[in-house]
Amino acid sequence: MKAPQRRYEMSDNEWKRISSYFPVRKAGIKGRPYNDVRTTVNGIIWIARSGAPWRDLPERYGKWNTVYKCFAKWQEQGVFEKVFHELRIETDLQDISIDSTSCKAHQHSAGAKKGGLTAM
Repeated sequence: MKAPQRRYEMSDNEWKRISSYFPVRKAGIKGRPYNDVRTTVNGIIWIARSGAPWRDLPERYGKWNTVYKCFAKWQEQGVFEKVFHELRIETDLQDISIDSTSCKAHQHSAGAKKGGLTAM
């Protein structure tokens, strides 16, 4: 029986679309093997979506430092830029809305003159 998909994790179809952009460990290469790449990517997504610091990454994604190092390496190699280009191909933007109530601005950013309104 398949485990249920957790919050912030990719579906099988999403992973199928982007898995080719991530490295696969080749036989005969020395060094410590990768964790499951999909689990590592899900950890990166968990951090991005939750807004939590790296040290708060749940243990099921592996060690936070390892996941961070993979993120930094893949970012430098341009892997995420390629993934974003792949995912935007079939993006449905029909139902996107931006709610201005979530945008915080300082009171002086509205351009009002110093001192506020004067009574007449």
